[in-house]
Amino acid sequence: MAAPRTTPTRKVLGRLSLPERTFVADALRTETVGGVLLLLASVTALVWVNVPALHDSYESVSHFRFGPETLGLDLSVAHWAADGLLAVFFFVAGIELKRELVAGDLRDPGTAALPVVAALCGMAVPALVYALTNLIGGGSLAGWAVPTATDIAFALAVLAVIGTSLPNALRAFLLTLAVVDDLCAILIIAVLFTDDFDFAALGAAFAGLAVFWLLLRKGVRGWYVYVPLALVVWGLMYNSGVHATIAGVAMGLMLRCARREGEDRSPGEHIEHLVRPLSAGLAVPLFALFSAGVAVSGGALGKVFTQPETLGVVLGLVVGKAIGIFGGTWLTARFTRASLSENLAWPDVFAVASLAGIGFTVSLLIGELAFEGDRVLTDSVKAAVLTGSLVAAVLATVLLKVRNAKYRALWAAEERDDDLDGIPDVYEQDDPAYHLRMAAIYERKAAEHRRLAEVAGGAGDGDDGPA
Repeated sequence: MAAPRTTPTRKVLGRLSLPERTFVADALRTETVGGVLLLLASVTALVWVNVPALHDSYESVSHFRFGPETLGLDLSVAHWAADGLLAVFFFVAGIELKRELVAGDLRDPGTAALPVVAALCGMAVPALVYALTNLIGGGSLAGWAVPTATDIAFALAVLAVIGTSLPNALRAFLLTLAVVDDLCAILIIAVLFTDDFDFAALGAAFAGLAVFWLLLRKGVRGWYVYVPLALVVWGLMYNSGVHATIAGVAMGLMLRCARREGEDRSPGEHIEHLVRPLSAGLAVPLFALFSAGVAVSGGALGKVFTQPETLGVVLGLVVGKAIGIFGGTWLTARFTRASLSENLAWPDVFAVASLAGIGFTVSLLIGELAFEGDRVLTDSVKAAVLTGSLVAAVLATVLLKVRNAKYRALWAAEERDDDLDGIPDVYEQDDPAYHLRMAAIYERKAAEHRRLAEVAGGAGDGDDGPA
């Protein structure tokens, strides 16, 4: 009689596959460097603005305009950074999302449910916290989307400093969650912050995207074909009234990220490898340089906690993000067949969820769009984003430090490679060749111990003779 078939229990934040682990490690390495550069750019902007002798020069550089006026692209430096350079960041985000959908964890609906639910809850709860704060305090609801975004570069930079022993599964969870978060933020920008459509320009932009897709499907190669076309599509998208960063993510999603036979890397992975340093090392830091320039004083910081709009942003980032992401993860484990990995505890998940409250890059962008035309409130909201992100980073640091001893043990177990073949042992438990190698290693060690024991025994026998 056949044994009854049982449905295996899926582990929440269980061990990654080896290819996924390698991809995550490479991505984290680049994002960490980008996070450090982002931090340096932000500090530079704050110093530049708040030193009286330098303040005017920051304003002059930030508002300096250049570009072809006949094409509607005579923009300020700050505008070029937000609409132009940030499109590169969203292009990489689009490739990351496409890769996750076709080759990563998101290709499996059961596995994808966890980061998707966590990301959605991590956006809905901060928006609700902001709305409640402003309804009670009589503030504006226009900024409800500001605390919904997570800055992956900053979050991973914090991990690089304080979470060196963090299990790969938790790192991958944060990375995947941030990719989904970025997509949702892009949709918010596209739907809610587009006032006037130019349908001719929008139609031309879609035609350019269709040409881009067709060239990819025909296998046409050469940066000299795609870069000019991408610039044209970006310019048309900007003039259509839709935020220009949408062009970046659309082109990223079109790239093929599934490997074919004989390929070491898919075209999407290859292009991401080339463009990611440009995004993390130049585009995002320059955006931060011209967006984080907020005048900071004791009075200004005090207003962050007294104005309903700014208080809502801070509470949304610090409280809403942590509760939303942790709650979404717990609900997934509670109401599905998934269960938390036996190597982790729920405080581990909460510690990582608190990191998502670092909502710098996209939060600053949404803050500018939400309160466009009100310079004073825009600067106050930027100060609130900086404050909330700092508080979330400090809170996450404390929580991760408390859990770090356990993380070190988990990391050591994941990295152990006793047979020295370059593959961690946890991935070879079902490989007979691995056990044969280990048996040979243990036999050599046993032989060495027997030899040492015989030598020690011989020396002991010699000691019994006369001096």
